[in-house]
Amino acid sequence: MTDNVIIIPTRLEASRLPNKPLKKINNKEMILHVYEAAKNANVGDVIVTSPNKEICELITSVKGTCVITKINHETGTDRIFEVFDKFLKKKPKIIINLQGDMPNIDPAAIQTLSNYMKKNLCDIATLGSKFKDKDEINNINNVKVLASKVLSNNQFEEAIDFYRENDVSKNKNIYHHIGIYAFTKEALIRYVTLKRTKRELERNLEQLRALDNNMKIHVGFTSSSPLSIDTEEDFKAVKDLMK
Repeated sequence: MTDNVIIIPTRLEASRLPNKPLKKINNKEMILHVYEAAKNANVGDVIVTSPNKEICELITSVKGTCVITKINHETGTDRIFEVFDKFLKKKPKIIINLQGDMPNIDPAAIQTLSNYMKKNLCDIATLGSKFKDKDEINNINNVKVLASKVLSNNQFEEAIDFYRENDVSKNKNIYHHIGIYAFTKEALIRYVTLKRTKRELERNLEQLRALDNNMKIHVGFTSSSPLSIDTEEDFKAVKDLMK
């Protein structure tokens, strides 16, 4: 067991795009693209976690590790913690939560996040990239992160806010938030004991629970822009990108 672990939570019951982890891109299931990117980052053990037997059977068919978790978790981080607590016995020092719907994630971006966390400068670290155009900024499915300063390559700054709506009053230091988080062991243990906050529930963004409880989140810049797949339109766009 390594000090770093990447845990990929995924499930078949997404309301907007059911069964999306098993949808194929270039004749390969989406979750396998994410799993292989995590393995290629070579920063630690990789575990897929899901309540669905079909996903775990797929991962084990390629000699990967998959842990079946209970169905009724409120958030992906709760699913991560179940694996960290029961399967890994709270041993890893850095836990990377990689969303299972980003098949074009760059392994180098995962490496950047992992390397920064080793500096022990924050509770949680995540990544952001530039928006390509106004359509991307205005899309409520694209989460925005407000940084304390302008970001440049491999540089991290404090994350001040996260939101979905395009707020023109916050048009400086805004980046396209990428769905990957790295927790210190202590931060993850603390996070799951906290109650869901008003802002978290209103915006449906669980990272706000951390900010609302004075946990320090740093965001780093990556030039790659992996897209989260939430809708059929997203799926078609990513398929085109990955041709």
